[in-house]
Amino acid sequence: MINFDTYSFAGKKAIVRVDFNVPLNSDFKVTDDTRIVGAASTIKKITSDGGSAILMSHLGRPKGGPEDKFSLRHIVAHLSKVLGQEVLFASDCIGAPAKEMAAALKPGQVLLLENLRFYKEEEKGDEAFAKALASLADVYVNDAFGTAHRAHASTTIVAKFFEGKSMFGYLINGELKAMDKVLNSTDKPVTAVMGGAKVSDKILIMENLLSSVNNLIIGGGMTYTFIKAQGGSIGKSICEEDKLDLALDILAKAKAKGVNVYLPIDAVNADAFDANANTQICEANQTPDGWMGLDVGPKTVELFSKVIEESKIILWNGPMGVFEMDKFAKGTTEVALAVARATEKGAFSLVGGGDSVAAVNKNKLSDKISYVSTGGGAMLEYMEGKELPGIKAIRR
Repeated sequence: MINFDTYSFAGKKAIVRVDFNVPLNSDFKVTDDTRIVGAASTIKKITSDGGSAILMSHLGRPKGGPEDKFSLRHIVAHLSKVLGQEVLFASDCIGAPAKEMAAALKPGQVLLLENLRFYKEEEKGDEAFAKALASLADVYVNDAFGTAHRAHASTTIVAKFFEGKSMFGYLINGELKAMDKVLNSTDKPVTAVMGGAKVSDKILIMENLLSSVNNLIIGGGMTYTFIKAQGGSIGKSICEEDKLDLALDILAKAKAKGVNVYLPIDAVNADAFDANANTQICEANQTPDGWMGLDVGPKTVELFSKVIEESKIILWNGPMGVFEMDKFAKGTTEVALAVARATEKGAFSLVGGGDSVAAVNKNKLSDKISYVSTGGGAMLEYMEGKELPGIKAIRR
């Protein structure tokens, strides 16, 4: 496999799959440029070598062809600012506009193609569409970790046309290195913090991690499936009734492997799923009828923080409560702060998943975390032990 860092792009045109699926406000301004900033070092390496970069990405979920609100032209100005140079824009990703502009590119220039998903062939993994994209360049760089778990034309199929001329950019290399460090570390203790609403979303990753971790911290809505499975009272709290046996199975497997499992001991309960609901704190397994647990309580925060701060390797995926309501965000915020403190003491921390990353960013802690992943679903699948199509296509 080609080493991106030592490869010279001088005189080469590189087609780069980036993940510029970024949020835009009503004025089509970028509101979170994490993914753009994440890809900048890869693009700059190509141009500073004397190569030119042709960027391809999707944006949103266009239904049946081009829609202006999903046009990547809206991000050109912001991308130009991040890169510190003018970015050219092709009004199509294949066909004459793309071909002509790609052919005219000079060393050091950057061209952004229009939204790949304006063609249904992209998500179908169509070979002819991938070939048309491939015809624009000499080498292929995949730096879109967020879509690496999809076998789409631009993430996987296109690599077929670049035998011996395809590689990962800095972003994907960083992601893989960070995840492999968690999965294969000899530093102990290793702690995984799993949050979110459903056991079913995290079952595979929890099972796979039991071979790598010493501690498994469980928070968020899925807490109550575990508590009910063990005979606790959960009131109106969210619960996957059909996953009770699964929860007991995870606990039994953890015990057999000597993994410590930490569940919340107290919780912030509310009488309604509402930012203005009445609240009370009580034992997590004694939720009164008519009440629901929406965040972890102070004793739990203390326990979870202690375990995290004594860890050498930390993986965090998923919130501890209903993070989008300030009233129930404290548990998630405190976990973010504990992960940052542990990192400051020398631990390696990897944070992934929308709400976890949002908590890190909201508390301005991203520079205090070892690695903040850009790929929620892709990270989960990789940590579950699955082979991601976009990774496999290049590694083979």
